[in-house]
Amino acid sequence: MADQIGVAVIGTGFGQKIHIPGLQTHHRTEVVALYHRDLAKAQSIAQTHKIPHACSTIEDLLHLPEVNAVSISTPPFLHYEMAKTVLTAGKHLLLEKPTALNVQEALDLYHLSKTQNTVAIMDFEFRFVPAWQRLAELLAENYVGQKRLIRIDWLVSSRADANKPWNWYARKDQGGGALGAIGSHLFDYVTWLFAPVQRICGRLSTTIPTRIDPTTNTAKPVDADDTCVLMLELADGTLCQANLSAVTHQGRGHWVEVYGDRGTLVLGSNNQSDYVHGFKLWASQNGDPLTAVEIPERLAFPNIYADGRLAPFVRVVDRWVQAIDQGEPFTPSLKEGVFSQLLMDLAHRSNQTGSWVEVPLLEAILNS
Repeated sequence: MADQIGVAVIGTGFGQKIHIPGLQTHHRTEVVALYHRDLAKAQSIAQTHKIPHACSTIEDLLHLPEVNAVSISTPPFLHYEMAKTVLTAGKHLLLEKPTALNVQEALDLYHLSKTQNTVAIMDFEFRFVPAWQRLAELLAENYVGQKRLIRIDWLVSSRADANKPWNWYARKDQGGGALGAIGSHLFDYVTWLFAPVQRICGRLSTTIPTRIDPTTNTAKPVDADDTCVLMLELADGTLCQANLSAVTHQGRGHWVEVYGDRGTLVLGSNNQSDYVHGFKLWASQNGDPLTAVEIPERLAFPNIYADGRLAPFVRVVDRWVQAIDQGEPFTPSLKEGVFSQLLMDLAHRSNQTGSWVEVPLLEAILNS
């Protein structure tokens, strides 16, 4: 029997909802420790989830001999220093998106992981959802022919209520905003499904300018974006238009439409309460009506959970474990995390300058 991989969890919000149950579900990973800056809270959460160790410093966590790997699901402004500490200690890493606060931080983590010979994976979970995987297969089979247009709508209401509190998500300097929350995924899957982005033009806006800080009960300014309109030119010349918003009451959900000279593919879900459950795929060739595509059993999740995010996360963990076992290149690694972060940075630059921005080749960035 293969050895168990002892994993420590840093981040107790999304960490409790997805990382801990996902890691406890996988047959090769065992959650052996938990970090929270408040030791009493760390101990309480650890007890709830039957985790043997609770720590209030990351250094204490990493000194535990049982810890082989670490998952991080904290807010973005904490990613760099935490991930740097984990990688420096020679531990394998599972990192939530967005990778960091800027591409230089992401690059530092990428190079550190290579130097330390650790396996670092990004939680870009759409790569592991069955309907998305079938879409990737049909695109690889040239189902649509020469692509003419890609349109993406990701319109949700998670921040539409102006009474939702002010926190890190409202702060640009802490990695808040819709571009980081969902645009980071979009930049990864556009590259995976279609081609790298070679030019980008972005407009970002903040439509709810203040929110109440619950610690002081006063209104504080919001400078993180909640709505983004992106135009992308891909390396193969295809144009892609993307509309992202976290403040759209009754938004249509998450849709990817691909139009080519031979056919059309439409992937979408209008599920506002779960951003993984509910995806369906439709296809058409030669101008015929769109028809539903059956997702093959070989791509289906072996288990379905109440929270749709859990099943693809378990697949991310499985990819991580395989990479640790085999020590071979894999995706989505920090390499993909660097490119997603680069595109986020360039979208902000485009928004500031009001112009198209050229995207350098990823290899040039990695070797810089």
